[in-house]
Amino acid sequence: MKLWGNRFKKEVAEEAFAFSASLPFDRRLWEYDLRGSIAHARMLAHCGIIPEAEAGKIIAGLEAVKADIQQALARNQDPFDSRSEDIHTEIERQLSAKIGELAGKLHTARSRNDQVALDLRLYLREACDEIGERLIALQKALISQAEKHLGVERSAFSVDPERSRRVQRPEKSSRSTHNAQRSTILPGHTHRQHAQPVLLSHHLLAYFWKFQRDRERFADCRRRMNISPLGAAAITGTSFPIDPEFVARELGFEGVFDNSMDAVSARDFAVEFLAAAALCMTHLSSLASELVLWSSPEFGFVTLDEAWCTGSSIMPQKRNPDIAEVVNAKAGRVFGHLAGLLSVLKGLPPTYNRDLQEDKEALFDSHDTLRDCLRVMAAMLESAAFQPQRMLEAVKRSPFLAATEVADYLARKGLPFRQAHAVVSQIVRHCEEQKKSFADLTAEERKGFSPLFEADVLELLQPEDIVAAKTSAGGSSPVRVKEALERAKRLCEAR
Repeated sequence: MKLWGNRFKKEVAEEAFAFSASLPFDRRLWEYDLRGSIAHARMLAHCGIIPEAEAGKIIAGLEAVKADIQQALARNQDPFDSRSEDIHTEIERQLSAKIGELAGKLHTARSRNDQVALDLRLYLREACDEIGERLIALQKALISQAEKHLGVERSAFSVDPERSRRVQRPEKSSRSTHNAQRSTILPGHTHRQHAQPVLLSHHLLAYFWKFQRDRERFADCRRRMNISPLGAAAITGTSFPIDPEFVARELGFEGVFDNSMDAVSARDFAVEFLAAAALCMTHLSSLASELVLWSSPEFGFVTLDEAWCTGSSIMPQKRNPDIAEVVNAKAGRVFGHLAGLLSVLKGLPPTYNRDLQEDKEALFDSHDTLRDCLRVMAAMLESAAFQPQRMLEAVKRSPFLAATEVADYLARKGLPFRQAHAVVSQIVRHCEEQKKSFADLTAEERKGFSPLFEADVLELLQPEDIVAAKTSAGGSSPVRVKEALERAKRLCEAR
């Protein structure tokens, strides 16, 4: 069945039809097409364009088509005729089989151009909601692990801003109370080199905030796409006395189009969805790559559950983080779809051009890819076993993680920070040459670098003290991380 066949004397070449048909992929829009068609039929009756009785028969026919498709899918049968060029033609064909020529009245005051735009917006609106839920599940997994590895009560650390310039240390009684549940500390990296010690909880929450921005992007994308294009018809609107606002209300849209040409040709919302998906995949790729690295013997920071690993066909000892590796690789797939759609739209004049058919496979595949990656990453992270002892050993193998704290110590004593930085750089070089740590230096040696050094500088060298001192806003001290966890929980509860 073709909606335009009477214009031509010749049948379209079989190869041309197979090449241009979109039913193989736009079939997933069938529910949205039915939903939009029912709303359109109600509007036609509401406006007196067709009689109420006819609209009732059309709607009943569409509901029957929906039931047939659902039953066929439940039986794992193909409910669609491959001879239809797209899902819109196929739905009309099935409706005609149900109610006869009356089905032809459904297309009054409607074009496939605004019909396609409507279906795609309905689909992507739900896709944004689904991705948002998947993001929340992943955020909750991050929160769960962050809580597990924080292990210090809020009252154990001072939050007095006046003390933030001094080392913040737990009281002795608090320290002894929490020995069994000490916060997990690992080396923080810049330039992939050890930089400063940091709480694992703080590190994990860095990903939480990335995914929070992803949630906000998809919500914003959804808000902008939530405009009904139905009523724009092919290009210039229609001479029928339609009510586009009626359809918008029926379908839960916040408004209607302002320009008929823009309504049928705009794919900004599709690009925005792909851009948000690409950014989210960037964050997933970063997390997945870190899990791969951390699970290696050289790091040993995390043990991934066997359910999310594979073995080797030749090396019996292998435990490969394949699932995380696949997530990392799939990011490029979504990046490609974004670049592809932008290339389709570049230089494309209004209004509808068949080029726009290329938007759907990119959108469908990106949605599926992102949804699946979010699902497996949440499950993999939830079951991962982080290794606090290995992380602490890595901290202890780096004798100069307190270098910044020592420079800050001198700066608090009145030495300009640039000079303090130079002094500590000289100490690091000296220690490397002498194969010593800063703690190995005698008081006399320390004084030789700066007379400002006193015995209290040794209080800065423990990893727990270093992280505890970072009480500035957004810092990595346990008290700040606990506050961040509470904010994170509230955001997950606010849907």
